[in-house]
Amino acid sequence: MQVGMGFWAAKVLLAANRLGLFTRLAGGSMSAEAIRAELGLGKRGLFDFLDTLVALGFLEREGFLDSATYRNSADTDAFLDRNKPGYIGGILEMANDRLYPFWSNLEESLRTGEPQNETREGGADLFERIYEDSARLEQFVNAMSGAQAGAFIALAEAFDFTPFETLCDVGGASAALSIQVARRHEHMRCVSLDMPKVVAIARERIEAAGLADRVEARSVNFFEEPLPKADLVTMGNILHDWGVEEKKLLIRKAFEALPEGGALVVVENIIDDDRRENVFGLLMSLNMLIETRQGFDFTGADFGRWAREAGFRRTEVIPLVGPTSAAVAWK
Repeated sequence: MQVGMGFWAAKVLLAANRLGLFTRLAGGSMSAEAIRAELGLGKRGLFDFLDTLVALGFLEREGFLDSATYRNSADTDAFLDRNKPGYIGGILEMANDRLYPFWSNLEESLRTGEPQNETREGGADLFERIYEDSARLEQFVNAMSGAQAGAFIALAEAFDFTPFETLCDVGGASAALSIQVARRHEHMRCVSLDMPKVVAIARERIEAAGLADRVEARSVNFFEEPLPKADLVTMGNILHDWGVEEKKLLIRKAFEALPEGGALVVVENIIDDDRRENVFGLLMSLNMLIETRQGFDFTGADFGRWAREAGFRRTEVIPLVGPTSAAVAWK
């Protein structure tokens, strides 16, 4: 029942985040009536909505009903206040606005193998459709940044960057991975590759981080052009967007861009080899069914097989945070 009716709790969180409730409460406790007035809500269901968030652990409460005041929990305040650097709610905003309705068509996708998003009626692919709308693009980039922030910070801490000097991040979006690595390792110089409209956003983020001297954002079509030479090639949630042949092509391009002793580092929700434990990784693979024409998530064993086929000599999987790992292939 908890899993089957799980969309109830999910939608309560998504709605609260989309309404900006947690950002409003970042300034301190508020009464239910003050929250209602601030967010433009009706009276019916107000206490049920707020107290559900209390029961789920997203809010804390003092008092009861009309005399109650509500405030963010510590984790909510750190991660769901839009004005804080740790904000990860961008992925929840995208889940609310895009993914939630698309997932209602999962059965259709399972029957046909076809995506159920903006591309359902044919035409341009997912990324072309997202990139043609500036507001949708900004939301997508923010979603990716928020979803990946913890993993990129963990990668910057867990991986030994000492032997390397240059990094090329393929499909770097807002340059979040490059920024985290450059912050933690002052000797590293990074280039983040993506489409032109995304590069413009990345350059703004790099400037804001004060790292323009060591992090560059560059426009490259990484399927049609060679990757820039670098000691390390990284891909954060890129391989899962594509089918097997495209995955192999990108791995091969990384191999060609690397020197002897270099490494390809793939940050993904790597599925455990027995396909029993990483629930989020398996669900993400179903999300790729919903979102793409051939994409899917994969195990460490899958990655190792593709990497060795490209010429890499060995691979390993480094756990990062939550369901996310770094699959590393050494040349």
